[in-house]
Amino acid sequence: MTRPLAKPTRRADAQHNVERILEAAVSCLSRDPDASVSEIAQAARVGRVTLYGHFPSRDALVEAALTRVLAEGEELLAGLDLTGDPRDALRVLIRSSWLLIAQSSAVLEAAQASLPPERVHELHAEPARRVDQLIRRGQDEGVFRVDLPASWLTSVLHHIMKGAAVDVASGQVDRADAPHLISETVLAAYRVDG
Repeated sequence: MTRPLAKPTRRADAQHNVERILEAAVSCLSRDPDASVSEIAQAARVGRVTLYGHFPSRDALVEAALTRVLAEGEELLAGLDLTGDPRDALRVLIRSSWLLIAQSSAVLEAAQASLPPERVHELHAEPARRVDQLIRRGQDEGVFRVDLPASWLTSVLHHIMKGAAVDVASGQVDRADAPHLISETVLAAYRVDG
């Protein structure tokens, strides 16, 4: 007599718990980069034991949350057409990504406080590379200033996006206006004199 196959419910339940924990981690860390494991477990509606069964430490959970946010961003941005005039391409990139980058900045902040800098840099390398390449192309084509390093211009863009997110959250800036305000501010900062 053969035994019936075991139901895969435990594996499905475990995967469902991982998804809920990661969603809760991203949500909690987006609001508060110092969110505790207890807060995240409560938001995920799982116990701390369950959470620790999947993520052995807060650092591991923060890394997984950052990895998830970056993967979602990469999925969104990989299909963008950034050819043509670098200024237009930058507008497209900002319009498509500003809110995602702003929302993930708190998760990135949590990761920077928890993980070694080289690991954060490794995880964040692809999104940074895309912006850096676009800025360097603009410099090579003579439409973006070359007296400042591309890495600095990339940082300026990220800081302006983060500031815009704060202003939107506080009601000082309308969400619909943010992409235009960011684009025009950044392009003014990148503009070649004369």
